[in-house]
Amino acid sequence: MVNRKLIRPNLSELKNRMASQDARRRQVPPEQTNAETFYYMKQMNNKTPMVLVLKDGEEIHGIIEWYDRNCIKINRQNAPNLLIPKHSIKYMYKEEDAKEEKEEAESES
Repeated sequence: MVNRKLIRPNLSELKNRMASQDARRRQVPPEQTNAETFYYMKQMNNKTPMVLVLKDGEEIHGIIEWYDRNCIKINRQNAPNLLIPKHSIKYMYKEEDAKEEKEEAESES
C-alpha cells in the first residue's frame, strides 16, 4: 500500500491571494462626473444662446437660466420662460454652431 500525503492549501495564503486580486479590480466609476454641471454652468455664465430639441422635434431657443437634476429653465426673448424636464430633451446645441454650419453649407454651394 502506498502512503499518500493529503495536501491542503494554506487558507491564509489563499485569502491573501484573493485580497490582492480584489485590490487590482477596477473601481466602480462615480455616479456623477460633474461634466454636465460644468457644461450648464459655463453656458449660464456666458449667457450662451442655446437650442433645445425636444423628443417631439420642437426646437426651443433661449438662454439657460437655471437647472437641477430633473429640469432646465430657459429664458426666451419675446416669449414666456419655460421649465423643461430633462427627460423630454432629445439634444441641445449652441445657437451659434447652427449659424456657422449654415454659413459653411452656403459657401460650399
